[in-house]
Amino acid sequence: MTIDRGRVISPGRVNLLGEHVDYNDGLVLPVAIDRAVTIHFRRTNDAVVTLYARDLGEECRFHPKQLQDKTDINGKPLPTWALYPAGVVWNLLNYDLPVEGFRADFHANIPIGAGLSSSAAVEVGFAVACEALGGWQLDRLTLARICQEAESEYVGVNCGLMDQFASACGVQDHAVMLDTRSLHYRAVPLPPETVIIIADSTLRRALVNSAYNERRRDCDQAVAYFQNLDPAVRALRDVTPELFLTSENHLPPVVFRHARHVVEEIARVNEAITLLEKNDAEGFGRLMFATHTSLRDLYEVSLPELDILVDGASHFEGCLGARLTGAGFGGCTVNLVKKDHVDQFIHQLSELYKAKTGLTAAIFATTPSQGAHLS
Repeated sequence: MTIDRGRVISPGRVNLLGEHVDYNDGLVLPVAIDRAVTIHFRRTNDAVVTLYARDLGEECRFHPKQLQDKTDINGKPLPTWALYPAGVVWNLLNYDLPVEGFRADFHANIPIGAGLSSSAAVEVGFAVACEALGGWQLDRLTLARICQEAESEYVGVNCGLMDQFASACGVQDHAVMLDTRSLHYRAVPLPPETVIIIADSTLRRALVNSAYNERRRDCDQAVAYFQNLDPAVRALRDVTPELFLTSENHLPPVVFRHARHVVEEIARVNEAITLLEKNDAEGFGRLMFATHTSLRDLYEVSLPELDILVDGASHFEGCLGARLTGAGFGGCTVNLVKKDHVDQFIHQLSELYKAKTGLTAAIFATTPSQGAHLS
């Protein structure tokens, strides 16, 4: 069934646990959040796609035949913001899925550059709009993979699948576990007496690409060491924490530290799923704190401002867990807080962060939400 006009709500995401494990075949535990990209779209009478980015006050028009050159209707390079929806159209056409000409007006209340996957929300949202206009239908995981390919191959950002997956496959009031090796996924219930609170440090991520590449190389070096011992090892996922510790005197110290975080983080996610299924909010919160310590001391991707947010949160009544979320070097922390302490927690953390850094953090409660959908 096709429609001529509609609205798509496409959520951002926050990762509760499983940081920097997606390129090591680990498990991740994101939630779609109620901060989203909203797209109003309508069919047009030609093949041209017209995009209006309301938050920027900018418009862009392109014809599908121009997408390979990444140019607009006048032959000028597409603006950076337009590459994300254009890349989705380009890749849908690569899959021989019909894309109708349309006009779309979109805006977002996801903080840009904060590590909450605003770009993935844009991509998945436009894929859902194209699906509705074209009258075809894909399962949500396949849709997420097409969007990931668009970001990697068209935009040129070598991202994992988690962001698009969370935006496409989110489940109300649940986290969604994704096995990045098998691509099996399932919803995991969150403790009903808790609220997820995001604290945006307002520091935009720096050094992420170079640090990301360095850490991937370190992980690859650790994998190579264990493959020499056992050719069945394909990724750090295949190394237990106990076995990994035997490598301390055989790997360079920095490689050992970085790879240790990944191995132990994968184990934490497995433990976390068991705890969530038992409604053990306190146990899950302890794992969040442990992950932050590991990201700070072993993976070395935190900043003093993020540490201030996490350490401060740990001292406030009602806070069960806190950690930096995303790639690191800026962005946000995610906090698990008891429902009856939410307002007090937000006020206390805001005051503490302002006093210690002079910065004003954007701190807000969020609800685990449904993946991208027509509304």
